[in-house]
Amino acid sequence: MKFKYKKVAPGIIRPIIPIELKVKNTISHEVLVDSGADRCIFDAQIGEILGLKVKAGRKEHVIGVTGNEEPLYLHRITIGVGGNYYNTEVGFMYGFYLNQLGHGIVGQSGFFNNFVVVFDYRKQVVELRVKLDVN
Repeated sequence: MKFKYKKVAPGIIRPIIPIELKVKNTISHEVLVDSGADRCIFDAQIGEILGLKVKAGRKEHVIGVTGNEEPLYLHRITIGVGGNYYNTEVGFMYGFYLNQLGHGIVGQSGFFNNFVVVFDYRKQVVELRVKLDVN
C-alpha cells in the first residue's frame, strides 16, 4: 500500500494516512506515521467516540516533546489500514490534539510491528507492506 504525503502547511509535508479505528463504533481517522513514537496515541475524544470509557483503561504516564509528564490510558482496539485489520493496544490522552493538527500518531508498538514501513521523502510516499509473521 502506498500513500502520498500530505501537505500540512506551505513547504511542509508529512506521512499522514487514513485508517479505521474500531471498538463498539467505527470511525475513519488520519494519523501521522511516526517512527519516533513508541506507541500509537489518539486524543481521548476519539476513544469516547469509539465507545470506550477512556479513564477505565490501564494508566501510564508519558513524557512528550514539551518535557511534561502526561497520563495515557491504554485500551485494545482494532485498527484497519487499506483493508488489513488487526487488534492492538493504543493509548488515549486528554488534550492530545490541542497542539497538533487533529490527527493521531501511529508508532513502533501497535503499528510498525505489523508493517514493513518505507518512507520516500523525495517521492513524497510512505509504503506499507503487511508483515506475514507479526510475532
